[in-house]
Amino acid sequence: MGWNIIRVVTLLVYLFMFLPVVIVILLAFNSSQFGSFPLTGFTFHWFDVLWNDASIVRALKTSLILGSMTALVSTTLGIMAALALVRYNFPGKNFIATLLIAPILVPEVVLAVALLLFLRWLELPKNFFMLLLGHVIFTLPFVVLVVQARLTGIRRDYEEASMSLGANPLQTFFQITLPLMLPAVLAGLLFAFTISFDDVTGTLFWKPAGTETVPTQIFAMLRNSISPQINALGTVMIAITVLLPLLGAALTRRLSRTPQS
Repeated sequence: MGWNIIRVVTLLVYLFMFLPVVIVILLAFNSSQFGSFPLTGFTFHWFDVLWNDASIVRALKTSLILGSMTALVSTTLGIMAALALVRYNFPGKNFIATLLIAPILVPEVVLAVALLLFLRWLELPKNFFMLLLGHVIFTLPFVVLVVQARLTGIRRDYEEASMSLGANPLQTFFQITLPLMLPAVLAGLLFAFTISFDDVTGTLFWKPAGTETVPTQIFAMLRNSISPQINALGTVMIAITVLLPLLGAALTRRLSRTPQS
């Protein structure tokens, strides 16, 4: 009886979490311009409207460029930070490790306001580079944690054996260490992209005037009315943020099973 209650409660929690998402997806294909049930017909018209809306296409391009650049910078810095924290001992190591993880512990709105005030104190205008910097600060801890966990499980003997056979540290990293931790690197890359692509709180504070991402574009559209375009744009966003992690998980699993030569 107790387990049955737990199953029912669990099912209700999942319904509460995901039913609104399902409703948004269904309404995106509804032929009616009013978001109501029952559905009056099936259509791709609202996606065609999205494609022909210059502001939405521009916001999507901005989100993809920003997410890709954030993922690239955060992953590169995350790999170097994880290598330093796992493989080397130096003064202030614990402090630096805590500093790298701190953005996860601080509420995002506090972090957004703090960075905005810091930029104003430096008398720097808001621009795309500052927006990228904010996203990197917010996503870097996730990459560090994922790569660091993987790197801890890689024995140092492999790297020492490589260098004893004549390879320099750079060759050892690219031929031994990086292939062994590649699943974690790809996971961190996808984490950084997805978090950056979905971010709305920090982006609202950091974005320059005239620059919109997909989340901020949806937020701006909601100020006027709830239109089918919002449902269609939300569906596109859901597809990107769900399919990419699934693809990354499948690729990571495949790489983990592939024997390293």
